[in-house]
Amino acid sequence: MNDPKIRVLVVDDHPVLRDGVAALLANHTDMMLVGEANNGSEALQRYLELRPDVTLMDLQMPGMNGVEAIGAIHAENPHARIVVLTTYAGDAQAVRALRAGAAGYLLKSSLRTELVDAIRDVHRGQRHVHRDVAGEIAKHVADEPLSEREVAILRLVSVGHANKQIAARLRLSEETVKGHLKSIFAKLDVADRTHAVTVAARRGIIEL
Repeated sequence: MNDPKIRVLVVDDHPVLRDGVAALLANHTDMMLVGEANNGSEALQRYLELRPDVTLMDLQMPGMNGVEAIGAIHAENPHARIVVLTTYAGDAQAVRALRAGAAGYLLKSSLRTELVDAIRDVHRGQRHVHRDVAGEIAKHVADEPLSEREVAILRLVSVGHANKQIAARLRLSEETVKGHLKSIFAKLDVADRTHAVTVAARRGIIEL
């Protein structure tokens, strides 16, 4: 008797991506697409309805994002097997997703070559993280992370606020804001505000 097919749910707000995943899975007899969702809230609802073996999850979606949806699904079923699909290789974002409960992390550019193996690996209880993402995680594993306050300041910097405006928004002194910026620059190994924002966005610490 043949093994049952791996039942897959795909969550992404772009229909073209969902159609592409469906076409890929249709070429493999050991797996089948059982459902689709286009945001995090719908992902949780569909997961509870369908109880798929593997869920493919985008991260950037309107409303409840992918990391929040992973956490919500894991709260319902700690054994849920989830593979992230994203365009971003940033280590900070990947670590958030893996800590929330994802077992796989793929770049959308690698779906054609890597998706099927990732589904099989995660279904077997293994991890599957794209090599570029794994390299970024390893590169920054010993770095001191930014504090919540530092991330909040960097988000305000990214939308063009000056130190005085940041101080007023966060009810801090300008000197305190300057001190936090100095710490941010040291942790990110950058020399100025623009470079700090660029590096933080690339790594997934903030979103632009």
